Amino acid sequence: MEMRAVYAACLAEMMEKDKHVVILDADLGKASGTLSLRAKFPEQSFDCGVAEQDMASIAAGLSSYGFKPWIESFTPFATRRICDQIAISISYAKRNVKIVGTDPGISAELNGGTHMSMEDIGVIRSIPGMVIFEPVDEVQLRAAMPVLNEYDGPVYVRLFRKQLPVVFGEDYKFDLFKADTIKEGKDLTIFVSGMLTADVVEASKKLAEEGIDAEIINVHTIKPIDKGTVVASARKTGAVLTVENHNVIGGLQSAVLEALAMEKIPVVAVGVQDHFGEVGKLPYLREATGLTVENILASARKAVTLK
Repeated sequence: MEMRAVYAACLAEMMEKDKHVVILDADLGKASGTLSLRAKFPEQSFDCGVAEQDMASIAAGLSSYGFKPWIESFTPFATRRICDQIAISISYAKRNVKIVGTDPGISAELNGGTHMSMEDIGVIRSIPGMVIFEPVDEVQLRAAMPVLNEYDGPVYVRLFRKQLPVVFGEDYKFDLFKADTIKEGKDLTIFVSGMLTADVVEASKKLAEEGIDAEIINVHTIKPIDKGTVVASARKTGAVLTVENHNVIGGLQSAVLEALAMEKIPVVAVGVQDHFGEVGKLPYLREATGLTVENILASARKAVTLK
């Protein structure tokens, strides 16, 4: 199932149970998968038009009256365009608003560089009080949605819109502030977030054939990062690789490096190398940005040699 369909289905369940749960979009209900909710929940759904800053401010106001707003737009418009509203009206004011940015990083595809936000985690991570969550698959998203809804505070959700390979089993237990160890290993730790998690799992199988036993940890919550798990795993394996669909500056690599600042452990990064995006389909964009299984393999080998 597409991630946006899971997102919309979970919202529908929550809106049915709690009339305080409301959604606001900036004329992108169809793109976000929530257009059908307007007919089903007309008093809980608001199209703010192409006015994202107004959308954020309205959500902050609704929150002050006890509502639980979810606001959504394409990633650059849900982060850098409304950065001041997030900082002041939402986070500084301690408003309970959930912000959903869709099509993060290269997943914006044909919308091109203007819609391809490589810096959104860095932007939001620098704002005090914000939680940043990026789901791996539909199983994790389904488990996370009610937890996020009940969390009292602002959260930024980095949502891939379309279908992703399933990584977790149906017995998966979600903890918002605890990273998930997908595979234990002894030679290398791979910290990964979002859409590239399945690629890391695939790469680990090839690494095993080469005699490299990689530990895989999904950092679904990038802020606050699960420092205990990060440090313990890095100390255990002695080498680290970070993999992310984001600029290597400000995102997962930066969060991991900060957690490991007092450790003498080599860290290698797979991610966007500090440049803007471009128009293209995912296979081309993966190659152009190095977000491929082949580059994960090469970077993992490099990290192990640096021990």
